[in-house]
Amino acid sequence: MHSKQTVKYVCEEFTSGYTYYFKQEYITHDKWSNLDSVAWSSLKPISRMTFIKRQREGYVCEFVKRKSATIMRMDSVKERRKEVND
Repeated sequence: MHSKQTVKYVCEEFTSGYTYYFKQEYITHDKWSNLDSVAWSSLKPISRMTFIKRQREGYVCEFVKRKSATIMRMDSVKERRKEVND
């Protein structure tokens, strides 16, 4: 179990209305005294209830708003590639 200083919880909200929750831990690849080896881990998915529970417990929580991806037609992508290659 990580302490409140070595873990943070992330809520990503997309303009499409979807919301995803993640946990991120502060880890070391060598030893804690080597500051060059300390970094945030990759995001690990968690449930909404876990996020709310940890928020109430006082853990660091980040809220990130993201724009939803744009869907492109494949024929327009092929045209762009052709223009670049010519």
